[in-house]
Amino acid sequence: MPRGDGRLSHDLVPGEKSPQDACGVFGVWAPGEDVAKLTYYGLYALQHRGQESAGIATSDGKRLLVYKDMGLVSQVFDERSLASLRGHLAVGHCRYSTTGGSTWENAQPTLDGHSGSTVALAHNGNLINSAELRDVLAGRRVDGARGEMARGNTTDTAIVTGLLTEDPDRTVETAALEVLPLLRGAFCFVFMDEHTLYAARDPQGIRPLVIGRLERGWVVASETAALDIVGASFVREVEPGELIAVDEDGLRSQRFAQPQPKGCVFEYVYLARPDTTISGRVVHEARVEMGRALAREHPVDADLVMPVPESGTPAAIGYAQESGIAYGQGLVKNSYVGRTFIAPSQTIRQLGIRLKLNPLRDVIRGRRLVVVDDSIVRGNTQRALVRMLREAGAAEVHVRISSPPVRWPCFYGIDFATRAELIATGLGVDEVCNSIGADSLGYISEDGMVEASGQPRDRLCTACFSGVYPVALPEDGRVGKGVLELELPIETGDGPEGRVVGERHPQRQGTLVDRPFTDVDGVSTGAGGGASEAILRP
Repeated sequence: MPRGDGRLSHDLVPGEKSPQDACGVFGVWAPGEDVAKLTYYGLYALQHRGQESAGIATSDGKRLLVYKDMGLVSQVFDERSLASLRGHLAVGHCRYSTTGGSTWENAQPTLDGHSGSTVALAHNGNLINSAELRDVLAGRRVDGARGEMARGNTTDTAIVTGLLTEDPDRTVETAALEVLPLLRGAFCFVFMDEHTLYAARDPQGIRPLVIGRLERGWVVASETAALDIVGASFVREVEPGELIAVDEDGLRSQRFAQPQPKGCVFEYVYLARPDTTISGRVVHEARVEMGRALAREHPVDADLVMPVPESGTPAAIGYAQESGIAYGQGLVKNSYVGRTFIAPSQTIRQLGIRLKLNPLRDVIRGRRLVVVDDSIVRGNTQRALVRMLREAGAAEVHVRISSPPVRWPCFYGIDFATRAELIATGLGVDEVCNSIGADSLGYISEDGMVEASGQPRDRLCTACFSGVYPVALPEDGRVGKGVLELELPIETGDGPEGRVVGERHPQRQGTLVDRPFTDVDGVSTGAGGGASEAILRP
């Protein structure tokens, strides 16, 4: 398997991090279907939501196997690995790290269990009370860390998995109904034991999660686009505060909290695929309408409307439609740079944005341009872009942004820059305009953005623009990406459940990490006891 960075980066300037996507989750219960391949293609459709690692867990009713690694979905899995993932239900995950660093140990699905059952869990979102939950788990588990936490996992996902499995006298469903109300922040969970597929969404419904129907089963996914790729028909969204379970008796639903909807408006601006539908609104239509609103709010006399590809394309189309200014492509994007495994040399790095974008000089030369993008974070990308367009002969460069100024960090699953790094925190619009070197700068208003989303304002989270957080942050400040790596380590126990055992797999040239293992027909399984569990490290 090739090694290296391998991310489908949206960044246009080397070393300049754009808003990083939330993770993608996918689950399927479909006896008689190749659930591993369905999950693979579902994750492939969700690759934009996370490019650091990918993993799939499957169960045939007797054994549960997790296969995961760093890299893109297409790099982690091949025909051989997918063939080893047998069963009738599966969960999958593609990750961008929010709580916990980007390491193999933190890749998902996470795995934990006891003698009665095993749980594999995939998480999209970010909890803000992770440190508190870790204290709770540490107090309950007198035998020390087990499962993922014994393997060095430092994510909020590992803590939830541990809480779901810490009491062998509870069923997974009973445990979920007790644990989920303890969680604060954004979470869309897709998880499973040997027999049942589960999905849960936080009471605010900050991140999207949808249910689809297959001819012989059910699918749960972060976005409707993932349903489309596997041929599942859209049924409905998982409601905020809802836990669903799918097994041989069908689909059943329970409430663990009263819904208080606050969907993330940035899903409409940037995160979700344009062909996804959220709360009845097609994301592409919302983005085109944001462009129209932007043209009404910030008109300019110009010759050409052009997007920053591809994030600014729908809004640029809307701006051109509303303004009557011609739409055109002034930049060509190299879509493969994000896949490279070779770091650019210093000479190439100095070319900066040209690694990703190259101007069409004949289109740009002598023209007054309206350049449309989805957001400005630090401003470095826009600064480099404006400079490149002027060098290509642009007469004027007017920048239009289809979201308001980003002034606040997100604690619910988007890894923005820190507040000190956000260019709009300390500068007004005119000052930002001067900083990036544009002739003019216009952001859409918050009202214009919300109206374009098609959702009532009171059902949206706009914290990164307004600073109003729908789920209160911890007063003790124990929140952030590294909170579980910086404090309160849980010691590994001395018993068999608290150790890490590795052994070479006889057929796959990999390392199995967990309990002692036996090999049955080439499939790795836990040794002895009721439940079986394994993680294959490629």
